[in-house]
Amino acid sequence: MTLSLVTPPTAEPVTLAQQKLHSRVTLDYEDSLIEGLIRAARQYAETVQRRQLITATWRLSLAQFPCELVLPLPPLQSVTSINYVDGAGDTQTLSPSLYIVDAYREPGRIVPAYGTLWPTARCQPNSVNVTFVAGYGDLPSDVPESTRQAVKLLTGHWFENREAVVMGTISGVLPLAVESLLACEKWGSYA
Repeated sequence: MTLSLVTPPTAEPVTLAQQKLHSRVTLDYEDSLIEGLIRAARQYAETVQRRQLITATWRLSLAQFPCELVLPLPPLQSVTSINYVDGAGDTQTLSPSLYIVDAYREPGRIVPAYGTLWPTARCQPNSVNVTFVAGYGDLPSDVPESTRQAVKLLTGHWFENREAVVMGTISGVLPLAVESLLACEKWGSYA
């Protein structure tokens, strides 16, 4: 299984202005640093929670069709297409009438429509490709507040502590509040 980002998010769950207010920063000369830290904090939150926060398009590639296609990175918004390589080596696009998308369950799943089976895909790496859209929405306000707070806390922590180790203080690996907030929306392994 391979997961590839097709179209990245066009926004972050926390705006620069929100982060600057949170971190009590009034000057503009470190804006690009703060924006990079917000992006890194969002990526960290997505990794820990195994979710997509802001709308993005992904491609899931498999060697063959499983009984059901489980799409990582909830919440699932939509399935754009399912392509597969047939026995003759030609790429085919599966008609949406031949499958059912369950976006209500997390993670989202795709199963063959009633009375149908998955087509036979050529046995080779990446012969089945599912392009899908995931995320809470396009706006920062679409992301759960607990996750947005975690991104702000983590960004602020990294802004204040720019080195991997701070000498002369008692410190943990990551502020406990960040882990606690991220746990609110965290999903376990996808079985």
